[in-house]
Amino acid sequence: MLINKILLDKYNVPTPRYTSYPPANFFSEDFTYAQSLEALDISNKEQPENISFYIHIPFCSQLCYYCGCNTHITNDKKSMQHYVDTIKKEILLYKNHLSSHRKISQIHWGGGTPDYLSSEQIADIMAVFFENFNFIDGAEIAMECHPAHLDFEYIDKLIALRFNRISIGVQDFNKDVLKAVNRATPLIPINELVKYLQKQNISVNLDFVYGLPLQRLDEFTKTIQKAVEIAPDRIALFSYAHVPWVKPHQKILERYDLPDASLKTEMFEAAYTIFQENNYISIGLDHFAKPTDELSIALSNKVLSRNFQGYCTKTTTGQVYALGVSGISQLSNSFLQNTKNITTYTQNIDKGEFAFEKAYFLNREEKIISYILTEIMSNRYLSFKEVSQRYDISYEEIIKITKVDLGKLQQFEDEGLLQLSKEEIKINHQGLFFLRNIASTFDPLMQKTDKQFSKAL
Repeated sequence: MLINKILLDKYNVPTPRYTSYPPANFFSEDFTYAQSLEALDISNKEQPENISFYIHIPFCSQLCYYCGCNTHITNDKKSMQHYVDTIKKEILLYKNHLSSHRKISQIHWGGGTPDYLSSEQIADIMAVFFENFNFIDGAEIAMECHPAHLDFEYIDKLIALRFNRISIGVQDFNKDVLKAVNRATPLIPINELVKYLQKQNISVNLDFVYGLPLQRLDEFTKTIQKAVEIAPDRIALFSYAHVPWVKPHQKILERYDLPDASLKTEMFEAAYTIFQENNYISIGLDHFAKPTDELSIALSNKVLSRNFQGYCTKTTTGQVYALGVSGISQLSNSFLQNTKNITTYTQNIDKGEFAFEKAYFLNREEKIISYILTEIMSNRYLSFKEVSQRYDISYEEIIKITKVDLGKLQQFEDEGLLQLSKEEIKINHQGLFFLRNIASTFDPLMQKTDKQFSKAL
């Protein structure tokens, strides 16, 4: 086994994914609108200076039963157009609060199903960005796409709009699995889509999910083998998080025998081995990239970062300003989450106000903890000296702020998960599978919490 069975049984416990610190279930409705506007103004004075926009398109033609996203199943073209018009107004609201010297380094379209919108609607929204903001050279413009809606004509129109990264949600090549989770099949074979995109110099990511009903080791291995033969630039391999207390529709999948922890581990290990044999570099927990990909290069130089949209380089990383329902703005000083209700969202924006429903405002100590967690989760490394210099604090203060149990870190070292000194922490190969557990030792919130999280593996 790649993963030590004893350690797997010990550490496969509910643990935050740390796409943010604190995690989103710590956000609160106890804030004022004035506080949120002040947070936006403060963000202009903090680093990173670059702007990242996240656009949440909640619409889908049908519900995938495994989905954990905020989605809205509809074919009402009129309401979808109203939403598009609202997004355009929200962009202009942000323009009024962001300093004009700041540039866009990243635009990420997620959902839902962004490519469920027409290419004309995508163009209308992109035009607002192009007309009102400046961009850095090589800015990343990316979209998460459902292959059931993606064809060559649509791709050509995205390319004309300066999209340079496309993520395709394959999930599995087994049609029986897709049918069980109610996911529509691709319009065009995935290998043809990828070949076409790469000929146009578009970076391609393929997404897969393990832990779905009807998945078995031999068939899933075939799926991953087919994926590497297609040779996308990146592959994401996500563990299905069964959280019916959050997403009640997931209970539908309980009609099947979902893969247990042992089978999920075998599927992950088989996929991991295939990725290694085909020269894909492991990025964080669940992403893999070719050695020439910017994420692999950033990892080797210890300048990898991550946010709610996934892994990115510190060059393209900006403070994230979210558009659309449920979107979370991820600023240096705060998190601001939009309402999940489409009606409330459109009413607020139509009145010329943001639609923030939850927020969290970070103090200095939480910023330090957030930086530490990001370094561990992204670069598999932590320099205590760098943290000390960045925040003008001593090693002893770092230990006090994080409330880290040094005995626990020593235990991780004894178990072969990391190398520990007073200067740095280096995560070993076995430790890659337990990044969430290692990171959580620096999280004082986890010492006593009633929050629910998915399991670490």
